[in-house]
Amino acid sequence: MSIQLKKGVLEMVVLSKIDEKDTYGYDIYQEINKNMSISESTIYPILRKLTKEGLCETYLQESSGGPPRKYFSISNGGKTKLETLRFDWKKFEKIVNIMIRGERHE
Repeated sequence: MSIQLKKGVLEMVVLSKIDEKDTYGYDIYQEINKNMSISESTIYPILRKLTKEGLCETYLQESSGGPPRKYFSISNGGKTKLETLRFDWKKFEKIVNIMIRGERHE
């Protein structure tokens, strides 16, 4: 998958992972990296942006193997944004399929 295409959907994917469960940055990276190759440094700017925009919130939780971890949880605004992103994605996917497969719009 091209880098530009990944960048366009990563915010939605990161929000989706946080929506599934409260989690920390490295865990998000590992989950995403299973299916699309990304660098760990890609995730943290997205998490900072989401937090700054109020789409997720953070809290510290003790870790058995070191310092406390910063966990991310999705806010109500984040849930709304995620719904919008998913709707837009489905619409985009449908349009692309029409264009590349010659499908008819119904």
